[in-house]
Amino acid sequence: MAVLNEEQEMLRDMARDWAMNESPVAEFRKVRASGEPQAYNADAYATMAQMGWAGVIIPEEHGGSDFGFMSAGLVIEELGKTLTASPLIATTIAASAIILGGSDEQKAKWLPKLASGEAVATLAVDESARHDPSGIETSVSGGKMTGKKAFVHEAHGADLFVVAAKDGLYLVENGDGVSLTTRKLTDQRNHADIAFDGAAAEKLEGGGDSLLEDVLDRARVLTAAEMLGMAQAVFDTTLDYLKQRVQFSQILATFQALQHRMADLFADLAQMRSAVEGGLQAIDSGFGVAQAATVAKAEANRVLHLISNQGIQLHGGIGMTDEYDVGFYLKRARVLESSWGSSSYLRDRFARLSKY
Repeated sequence: MAVLNEEQEMLRDMARDWAMNESPVAEFRKVRASGEPQAYNADAYATMAQMGWAGVIIPEEHGGSDFGFMSAGLVIEELGKTLTASPLIATTIAASAIILGGSDEQKAKWLPKLASGEAVATLAVDESARHDPSGIETSVSGGKMTGKKAFVHEAHGADLFVVAAKDGLYLVENGDGVSLTTRKLTDQRNHADIAFDGAAAEKLEGGGDSLLEDVLDRARVLTAAEMLGMAQAVFDTTLDYLKQRVQFSQILATFQALQHRMADLFADLAQMRSAVEGGLQAIDSGFGVAQAATVAKAEANRVLHLISNQGIQLHGGIGMTDEYDVGFYLKRARVLESSWGSSSYLRDRFARLSKY
């Protein structure tokens, strides 16, 4: 495990207490039952922003705390444990794009709003079900954007889109020339397809040619942090279930075969944590970010897929019923596994990166 400083420990503990007490899985059930496309509690997100979580990576001069990505990952992990629905990850990713590539004017305009929770932002890259940054067709001419984006996370309720076009990343405000179509995915969260038809677009000129991949690496690591929290929650929930469930007049946890399965999952979880924390530390240090981010997301994909499957199997058929929360983690896992690169995409990317 990463060695945390006092501020990070306090931030993690605060996030853990808030998530457990104010945003348990029961709150996600309420969001799901509402059927609203936004699929998160705006008041809860306002509270997160008031606690400073929306501005963790944002510089102090723009209203943030500049605590870094490790600190942001600690918060996101705790929220992942309770399946807290919010635009925190999407907004943090978008803020990172502005920090890396925005002009002084763009930073001054948007970062304070994102840090305070006044505005919500998200990243729009993919144009089909397959993650493929090299196949972008969206274009900008004369400051007007034309194109489409698919499966955009937290699109409903977003004030700003950071959009990948053929020649770079652009800021597009939600308004004229922007239309959203709701996408219903298995996790019952906020997803949409977006069509841009002459929408006003402002380019992020900084960051160099690698800006898109740099932002995607941050998206991969932050998503992996959420997946880490989910995997930990499924493991803990399943272990507690095995300790109290009686079968054949014996507690399930006394069966050696099940003990071995849980021991293997514990080892996988430790390996996942090492990879995710390594990705967060790499971003903060600026060293080996692409490789570390690729490993973090690939390992998160592998371990969460395994643990979510095992969690269902070890609960038995009742695990897939709506009465039990464990099924929600599996559904969310399948969506996140496809986000910002599947396992096969990431393995191929790591192999290409290793050539240089």
